[in-house]
Amino acid sequence: MPFLGKDWRSPGWSWTKTDDGWKRIIFYGHELEDNNREIDLKELCSDNKEKLFVGDVCELATTKRKKDLYNNNTKSQFVFTDKWIYVQKGSTKERHGYCTLGEALNRLDFSSAIQDLSRFNYVAKLFQLIARSQLPNLSGAAQKNYFNILEKIVRKVLDDHYNPRLVKDLLQDLSSTLHSLAIHVGRCVLVGNVNIWLCRLQIIHEWKQQLNNLQIPKQICNGVSFNELPLHTQNNILCKLSDAYDIINLGQATPTLQSLSESSILWKKLCHFHFTDKQYCTNLVLSKSDHVDWKLMYFTLRKHYPMREQYGDTLHFCKHCSILFWQDRHLALLLKDCGHPCTAIDPDSCLMPISPQHFIELFQF
Repeated sequence: MPFLGKDWRSPGWSWTKTDDGWKRIIFYGHELEDNNREIDLKELCSDNKEKLFVGDVCELATTKRKKDLYNNNTKSQFVFTDKWIYVQKGSTKERHGYCTLGEALNRLDFSSAIQDLSRFNYVAKLFQLIARSQLPNLSGAAQKNYFNILEKIVRKVLDDHYNPRLVKDLLQDLSSTLHSLAIHVGRCVLVGNVNIWLCRLQIIHEWKQQLNNLQIPKQICNGVSFNELPLHTQNNILCKLSDAYDIINLGQATPTLQSLSESSILWKKLCHFHFTDKQYCTNLVLSKSDHVDWKLMYFTLRKHYPMREQYGDTLHFCKHCSILFWQDRHLALLLKDCGHPCTAIDPDSCLMPISPQHFIELFQF
């Protein structure tokens, strides 16, 4: 395996030829000042974050570090824009091998999917689940592609101010996972140099700071504002929200919205939407007047049960063809296109929407 340094004998060391053979040159403090005039000590001690060690080790491999940073920032060469892939779970006479999670991440067009608001939350949630448990299972190319798409997700939020809380949770889970892997586990599971992963940790920390400092500008609207709508219309809008934190944050805007957000009927509908009758009947939370406190009930059930997930658009899986694909709903309605080359008589009966968790389970063998 070749070295990454300028000289094939060592990563960046200097050598000299003597009568006894080649020997490595070790620079000491006085030699750096007297004999090697090409090196500027003030430049080495500046804020360029390059460290110089004297003694047995001459200097840190600056060239290698720059090469690692270049490889870290380079876009993956495995870039596909496939709308569908064949999910193979075993070898057959016609096909050999199987499809992995990293291959699906590389081939499916997630870069274009995040530009669609109906698919953005789906991709962000999928990346959050991968960050929690599946990151070490990805190949090196898939990991690089993962971070390239993640950068586009962060830029999308910074530019359009769309759903920053979801991306903050994603970066927090990813930061915790990388810190655990890079610090405690290290080279056992990570693909590539550990220094690259430490650089990625630093980049994630910068992204988190940018999202925390994100200031959403005030929208200038010449039409009817939200506060000018009738109360029943505002209440109907609140009932359409499936995220409790959106309701709480909206209730902090005005005293009217505060009273609407505390409505017991609103929180009862939220409990019915996310949880089953059996779940909240076994965890009744009564107030002092023996009435059900539906707001407290919601947060109690949230701790014990997973909430119902709702996305504008998801990946679909054809049970007849074993194909995973993005389906364009507009083309499906206009052209009656199922989104993949299906050979079934009734393709619509074979389609199954895939949640982010089910997407990961497809590639667990």
